[in-house]
Amino acid sequence: MERVRVLDGIVLAVIGGDDREIYLIPELQKLGAYIMALGLEESPIADGIECVRSFKDVLAKADGLLFPMFGTDERGLVKAKYAQQPIVLNKDVLEMIPRHIPIFIGWARPTLKLAAAKLGLTLVEVANRDEVAVLNSVPSAEGAIQMAMESTSITIHSSESFVLGFGRLGLTLARVLRGMGARVSVAARCLRDRARAEEMGARGMDFAGLDEEIGRAQIVFNTVPHKVLNREMLECMDRDAVIIDLASIPGGTDFEYARKVGIKALLAPGLPGIVAPRSAGCVLARVYPSILTEYLPSQCWHRKGGKAC
Repeated sequence: MERVRVLDGIVLAVIGGDDREIYLIPELQKLGAYIMALGLEESPIADGIECVRSFKDVLAKADGLLFPMFGTDERGLVKAKYAQQPIVLNKDVLEMIPRHIPIFIGWARPTLKLAAAKLGLTLVEVANRDEVAVLNSVPSAEGAIQMAMESTSITIHSSESFVLGFGRLGLTLARVLRGMGARVSVAARCLRDRARAEEMGARGMDFAGLDEEIGRAQIVFNTVPHKVLNREMLECMDRDAVIIDLASIPGGTDFEYARKVGIKALLAPGLPGIVAPRSAGCVLARVYPSILTEYLPSQCWHRKGGKAC
C-alpha cells in the first residue's frame, strides 16, 4: 500500500547530525519532502539530497530547519558527523533566519533559547516531547544497561540497581532492569511515582532519604538533570559502584569529585543515536510529520499541491 505523501510541497533543511539523519532523511523523502542538507556532504546518502555549503543557501529555499537531537555545544557548534567543515549556529546566523522559518532541534541550550526569543524566532525542542521521549527511552535504556554491563564485573541480574528519577526514561529503565532480574530501587519526588515503582516490583523511595540508601547501590542510573549526585551523596556510595548519567549535559553528577574518590561515573547523552541510530531515526520519521504540521505556515503545504493531514 502506497504511503500518503503528507510532506508534499515541503522543503526541509537538515543541518548536521549523526547516523540518525541517515535513516530519517529517506523516510521524510518517501513522505514527499524535498531535502536540503548542510553538513552531510560526506554521508552515504549525499547523492540523494541537495547538499549546500552555507546557511545562506539553506535559507533561500527552506520552509523549516532540522537541527540534530544533540543540538549544539556551548559555543554553538552543531554536531555534524559527516561535515567537511564546522557548522556554527551563532548570533550572526540566527539574525539571518526569517521569522517565518521555524527551527527544530533536539535540545536547545539556554543561550540559544534566549537569542531566538529576542529575535522572535520559533524554536521547537523536539527531544522532550512525549511522542519522541517515550519511544527514545527504549534505545536509551538498552544503551545505558549495555554501558553498565561493560563497566562492572557483576551481572545485571541480582544487582542493586538504583534509578534516579521516574520520568519517561526512568520508568522504562526500571521496567527493563526488573525484567533482567535486578533488584531495583527508584528515587522519585512524587508519591504517585513511588507507588507506581512499587507496583512494578521495585523499591520506591524519596530523594530526601537517598543518602541513607545509596550505599547499597552497585549501579546507579541517573536521569535527573540537576546535581543530585553531589559530593555529599558520592561520599555515601560504595567506591566500586558505577554511575551511568543519562541526564542532559552537564548531567546530574559531580564527575570531578567522583574521579577524586574513585567512583566510575560516565556521562551518556545521545544514546539512541549511538546504540540504535536506525531505530532512533525511524522514531523521528514517525513523529516529525505531525510536528511539522503544527509549526509550518499553512502556505507551505499547498505550494505543490500537498496539504497537512
